[in-house]
Amino acid sequence: MRPSPHCLLQASRVLQHENPLGLPRTGSIPRMQRGLPQKRKIKNVAKVIAVSSAKGGVGKSTIAANLALAFTRLGYRAGILDTDVFGPSIPTLFNLSDAPLLSAANQLVPLTNYGVKTMSIGYLVDPASALVWRGPMLLKAVQQLLHEVEWAPGLDVLVLDLPPGTGDTQLSITQQVELDGAVIVTTPHTLAVRDAVKGVDMFAKVKVPILGLVQNMSVFRCPHCHGDTAVFGSSDGVQKACREHGMDFLGNVPLHPDIGEDGSRGKPTVVAEPESERTKIFLDIARKVGVKIGLEEP
Repeated sequence: MRPSPHCLLQASRVLQHENPLGLPRTGSIPRMQRGLPQKRKIKNVAKVIAVSSAKGGVGKSTIAANLALAFTRLGYRAGILDTDVFGPSIPTLFNLSDAPLLSAANQLVPLTNYGVKTMSIGYLVDPASALVWRGPMLLKAVQQLLHEVEWAPGLDVLVLDLPPGTGDTQLSITQQVELDGAVIVTTPHTLAVRDAVKGVDMFAKVKVPILGLVQNMSVFRCPHCHGDTAVFGSSDGVQKACREHGMDFLGNVPLHPDIGEDGSRGKPTVVAEPESERTKIFLDIARKVGVKIGLEEP
């Protein structure tokens, strides 16, 4: 049955409508009119930094965990919030699995290990079950993790372990929380560096300062001949990206089997090997970040 001319005319009018939502044709749309949440500080937290990578598999969560532990080692009250709803890593890295309790104010009470307060969706769901949530449920979960956790009596610094990518979760966080800056993690591999640059661009668009770039898995040092091998390529691309985007280079974390093994058994390097060269690198990165965000001496 052919549609009537009247129906075709109506469809044509709908398709040709240039401004179906009635948005202003000039100027910007006010924040509340756009339906965006107001940015606010996380209660009882002095400084908040995001650890991000636009590409998965570069060791971002391991860097974030060791950075939080390094802040604690330096005398700060530190916490880490796992915002990767679909692939939470913090429960494994901190060897925690209990369900969090609720405070008298109906807030989630963080789980603590090695002196670091932690919160993750991984404490609330079956680790063997896949979450198949659509956008609204995902964003609601992120909102609750950001603003319904009891960090009292207070933190000097909270590390946000962001999921890879530059999508809904990352944008939701930057719209809801006053971030003091972002640390970008990459490997020397060309594809990882290119994606890291995308992450830099995302934070620039949402006006979050870039604190610097950490190069993970930079070189492998043979335990026998003690020679260095750049498994993922040279660091030329990383250094070039820093120069082109005006970023500081925060440090090189080597490709070392102990770093991965420490994390997999729930005792990250800063705790497992407190006197190692690798721990010194994490402490140095934490000091640099602390200066950049204005952390007061503990």
